[in-house]
Amino acid sequence: MRKSNPNKNIIIILIVAIIVVTTISITAASRARDSKTNIVQSAVNDTISVVDKVITAPGRWLTGGVQSIANLLNTYEENQKLKNEVDQYDEVKQQTKNQAQEIERLKDELELNQTLTSYQKVTANVITRSPDTWQDMLIVDKGSSDGVEGNMAVMSKKGLIGRVMEVNAHSSKIQLLTSDNKSSNHFPVKISSAKGESFGVLNKYDVKAQQLIASEITGEQDIKAGDVVQTSGLGGNSPADLAIGTVIKVKPDSYGLNREVYIKPYAQMYDISVVTIIQRMAGAAE
Repeated sequence: MRKSNPNKNIIIILIVAIIVVTTISITAASRARDSKTNIVQSAVNDTISVVDKVITAPGRWLTGGVQSIANLLNTYEENQKLKNEVDQYDEVKQQTKNQAQEIERLKDELELNQTLTSYQKVTANVITRSPDTWQDMLIVDKGSSDGVEGNMAVMSKKGLIGRVMEVNAHSSKIQLLTSDNKSSNHFPVKISSAKGESFGVLNKYDVKAQQLIASEITGEQDIKAGDVVQTSGLGGNSPADLAIGTVIKVKPDSYGLNREVYIKPYAQMYDISVVTIIQRMAGAAE
């Protein structure tokens, strides 16, 4: 087999290159004269154009890919920023809602205090209400150093909610009317009807209906729905005339010997954040 001569191959390549360059030069000069492209020049131009596209295509693709990735990253960052702004907006919206609710509670408590001008009282904030004793008690941030004593009546918003059961220097425990503690949470009450007053004792709470129940009703007065129920002051443990609620219905007790009065409380028993503790009647002896 004959081996190829490298020098001969180089000479051939140079001759081809010279021919191509000469052809391009001649055609360029000719085009400059008559501003027309001949067949050879057209073929050369097309060939160079194709080669240029092939060579530059990966670069254009790489540049486009990098730009696409940059755009994707920018879009992601903008989405994260918008998400954070939405989260912050929701948080601010909820804070505003909570503040509005707190303002309404304070307004209710202020209205209540304006109706209790005949009493010495202290306003306290609820600091603890344990889920396992939700219906029984809550703890407030006022105690003996603020003049709070055991058995004082406690009100919230528009009505009675319970009494002070335990007092510390700077906090107190409140026993609620919703408690089932029958030995400690009775309140003597009076029911004002069109034909006079009846008296009884609060001693039950219907959790399902969210109604207080008074029993041991004295007198024969006809008690009807809408009659007002207040503390009677009998027994000396609580002042008289503290608002409790209105009568919903009257029915015989389980023995059929007495009446039970179902009462819709003025106070909301489950959403309590501020309370008013009734210390004593204004002007009463210390």
